[in-house]
Amino acid sequence: MFGLTKRDAGLLAIVAALCLFAPFILNPFPSSSGMAQFNAGYPDLMQRLVIFGIFAIGFNILFGLTGYLSFGHAAFLGVGSYAAIWMMKLLTMNIVPAIIVSVLVAGLFSLVVGYISLRRSGIYFSILTLAFAQMSYALAYSVLTPITGGETGLQPKYTDPRILDAAPAAGQTPRANLFGLDMKASTQLNFGDWVFTFNAGYYIAAAVMLIAFYLSIRIFRSPFGMMLRAVKSNQHRMNYTGLNSKPYTLAAFVISGMYAGLAGGLLVAMDTQVGAERMFWTASGEVVLMTILGGAGTLIGPVLGAGFIKYMENIVSKINKSVLEQWFAFMPDGIEDLMVTLVYPFVGKGWHLTLGLLFMAVVIFLPGGLVEGGQRIGKMFRRKKTDPKSPDGKTTPAE
Repeated sequence: MFGLTKRDAGLLAIVAALCLFAPFILNPFPSSSGMAQFNAGYPDLMQRLVIFGIFAIGFNILFGLTGYLSFGHAAFLGVGSYAAIWMMKLLTMNIVPAIIVSVLVAGLFSLVVGYISLRRSGIYFSILTLAFAQMSYALAYSVLTPITGGETGLQPKYTDPRILDAAPAAGQTPRANLFGLDMKASTQLNFGDWVFTFNAGYYIAAAVMLIAFYLSIRIFRSPFGMMLRAVKSNQHRMNYTGLNSKPYTLAAFVISGMYAGLAGGLLVAMDTQVGAERMFWTASGEVVLMTILGGAGTLIGPVLGAGFIKYMENIVSKINKSVLEQWFAFMPDGIEDLMVTLVYPFVGKGWHLTLGLLFMAVVIFLPGGLVEGGQRIGKMFRRKKTDPKSPDGKTTPAE
């Protein structure tokens, strides 16, 4: 189906089902329950889950296939965002031109950065990409303020000269749309104490993510993907055979940068506010964590890693002392205070500590990330196949 094997088509179908039923899957607890704070089925978070999934999928094409570790991918996310916001200010609030231009501009910028950075490999390549990202951040924050808005950032205004849109009413804030469909349009379904929100912006972003995921599968299974794996396996041996690896690595870098630009354009489509903080080095480090935590070099791993980190960032970070006191209220006062004191450093503002410990555990015990963990669990419940020629289940020696 669509040029995919049965296994890959099944994986694509699983991701599509998860995206389609996300409002139900992410809202498992009724709104009146004390566990409702763990629900994540609200539009802003669901949008970020799929958008950063796109970002991680693109990064995985570079890091997972070639082994080149970039610490500067946030620069392409930011460049794509700025390109998208300027399309909305100058052309139209329709998100289609903004997303197309964000991909193209990020692709051109990544071509320049990749052409220079790929002259080196290993840690030197990583440092070069980090340097480009930090230079881009500094330019956006303080030097190119007429273009980037500096510290305050950019957002659409009713005074902007949008040549394809009708002039809005004075003081009216322009809203991103897809041929008239407002990105913030939502419909709620009440089912007892459960409230499920279906947001137009989320499903549009999810559809784009499915297309991006499908393209990544085709890249992984293509001869081009095989060449990238050869680069990761032994680039010097590949060069000795007479094959020049530079065009392949540069192409992977540009494709990865275009994915980042696509994610940046979608971020603007969902929230028409752009700031230089999207280009800071911590954003580049975050996508590295997403990919490694989910499983570098796997298809679905980066999506799982992005969802896991964004869930912790938005849900676990909201657990404060008052919530913990409610959790341990059934305990005696002294033990309650002790439990709150012990748990509090790992939640709320300390959620990064929990993430760091989980990341260390994954790297040490599950080098293949969450995907490897799922595979191990699957093997535990899978029946051991026995050889029909060997009644006792033992392997018959080969003659």
